[in-house]
Amino acid sequence: MWDGMKIFNRQDNKEKRRKLRKSQTDAERVLWHQLRNKQMGGYKFFRQYGIGSYITDFYCPSLKVVIEVDGGQHYGEEGMASDRQREEFFKRAGIRVLRFSNLDVLKNMEGVFESIQKQLPPPPSLKERGGADESL
Repeated sequence: MWDGMKIFNRQDNKEKRRKLRKSQTDAERVLWHQLRNKQMGGYKFFRQYGIGSYITDFYCPSLKVVIEVDGGQHYGEEGMASDRQREEFFKRAGIRVLRFSNLDVLKNMEGVFESIQKQLPPPPSLKERGGADESL
């Protein structure tokens, strides 16, 4: 479906992605602090990552997982309809979406962290990554 079509980090939304990174919400900043530098199971996450015409809060390409942090605008009828359309696009691209509210992130980061970890496969062992035999 996506053959020959560039859907990731398109040039036409590069400036918008840059602006969003500079103006993260408090909740996005808190979650980014937990996701950055491969702290989440050794997986690399990117913030304000473009997929198609959408800009995700966080994306892990190796897992094909989007993490969205939602403010109040997402809970109205229009916001929920927009989110459904967005999630359908991601689903067609083989990408899973995990959603958390700003309040969850700010008040229960430990629970959010655990929820995300449960959705991720275990990281590869040192042996699987081409390292030394762990049994030695």
